[in-house]
Amino acid sequence: MYSALWQLMPGPLWVRILLMTLLCAATLAALVFLVFPWLNTFVNVNDVTVNQ
Repeated sequence: MYSALWQLMPGPLWVRILLMTLLCAATLAALVFLVFPWLNTFVNVNDVTVNQ
């Protein structure tokens, strides 16, 4: 997958590195700000099944 992304990117090496960094940052931001909060509504982290 990374090889296919790398080959599709235009420009010299430094442009590809910059684009990959921006792509990774955008993916992480989407996970942190969109996916994880949405998923948190379905997962109750305080619901423990083991008694102390």
